[in-house]
Amino acid sequence: MKIRKAVITAGGWGTRFLPLTKSQPKEMLPLVNKPLIQYSVEEAIACGVELIVIVTSLGKRAIEDHFDRSFDLEHALQQKGELKMVEEIRRLSNMVDICYVRQKEQLGLGHAVLMTRNVIGDEPFVLLLPDDLFEYREVPLKRMIEIYERYNASVIAVKEVAEHEVNRYGIISPQEVERRVYQVTGLVEKPPLGESPSNLAIMGRYVLSPEIFECLECTLPGRNQEIQLTDALQGLQRSEPVYAYQFEGERYDAGTLNGWLEATVSLALADPNIGPQFRECVHRQLSRCAREEKAISKNDPVQSLR
Repeated sequence: MKIRKAVITAGGWGTRFLPLTKSQPKEMLPLVNKPLIQYSVEEAIACGVELIVIVTSLGKRAIEDHFDRSFDLEHALQQKGELKMVEEIRRLSNMVDICYVRQKEQLGLGHAVLMTRNVIGDEPFVLLLPDDLFEYREVPLKRMIEIYERYNASVIAVKEVAEHEVNRYGIISPQEVERRVYQVTGLVEKPPLGESPSNLAIMGRYVLSPEIFECLECTLPGRNQEIQLTDALQGLQRSEPVYAYQFEGERYDAGTLNGWLEATVSLALADPNIGPQFRECVHRQLSRCAREEKAISKNDPVQSLR
């Protein structure tokens, strides 16, 4: 069955970015010249998705407004002769069909996915967590869809992480079936250091069979009293195969301040329009910091050792 639908979760509080996210959704934070969530929407469209379900919550109206028509803005731009910008603004509202499901309580990723059951129905779907951005954009997800079609089973994205980081992620027990493709024999959410079954961590892309909803219905609250998608996947792999794809390229965690800054710099440097000028700016700042550190070291040897 062709995968026609995608779920994008955007219901969290964004507490890591407070006070910035007190009145603005984290998913609307800018990455170069687009909000974070737009990258996920465009990625889903590039994979052939026809309907996107965005899970929101209280205070997330800006997301809906971003992908809606703005006749006043279009008129103002037309009056100024900004016709290319008018086309871009209109493109946002015409890219794909988008509907919104309200998550009334923040009860975990699994709960957010379960909220979409009536819209997704009995179809396979892709799940995108907008905090995660991939160096090769839609390429990993396209590859995952191919694996789903070949094995007719759910697929999750994984990446190797350092041993001291395994307690930050869901981790799989892998059995390799082909290059970079594994059958999942077990999953654990944020295992204690030294007890992880591997260092292959689950990242924010999934291709899921509709049977995941039955598993979510039966999943009890786990860590942090939330319904964990990893726990539901553990139940799913007991009744049908679940596969993992170890994608290539970098993954940026824009859900943390440092990760968001890293993603911003990386995307800006790669942009053909602003990249060259921005690269010069970065070099100037790095040179200035190096000079300041050298001056501190020269004038205050004790401070340089701290």
